[in-house]
Amino acid sequence: MADTLKEALLDSTKRPDVVTDLTELIDAEVGDKSGVSGTVIKTGYGAVKKIKPGIIGSAVDSLLDDFVAALEPIFADFKANGGGDFGAYLPSRGDEAADALLSVTDSRAEKSSRDSIKKVYEKLRPKGKENVVEALPRLGALIQKHSA
Repeated sequence: MADTLKEALLDSTKRPDVVTDLTELIDAEVGDKSGVSGTVIKTGYGAVKKIKPGIIGSAVDSLLDDFVAALEPIFADFKANGGGDFGAYLPSRGDEAADALLSVTDSRAEKSSRDSIKKVYEKLRPKGKENVVEALPRLGALIQKHSA
């Protein structure tokens, strides 16, 4: 297993596969949403994808370094505590992991020059932490896959 997330996910030979897998993870998480809030998420996600096709993959790639830096302390603790299954470990640190990841997207959204992106993000953000926490098992498994 890789010693750091940076080593596991940001290596130039691995990065394209990581970005593809993360984009597919996001698509799957959005696809799994249901109810009124799920409809809002799906609508917002669809709107963002319609504004600029390929934007999700591009956004993932542009945010990946910051996401890795945000999760690196959690991964270091995981390694220090003997490792194992990061897919099971990451949800046990749900609040911390979600806050770390959302701090990255909050900062990026705040700096965006696109009002349409900001508006969609503002609509989705209130449920953001809940949605990120729900995605942590998949995210942890994806990280486990790429760090093995």
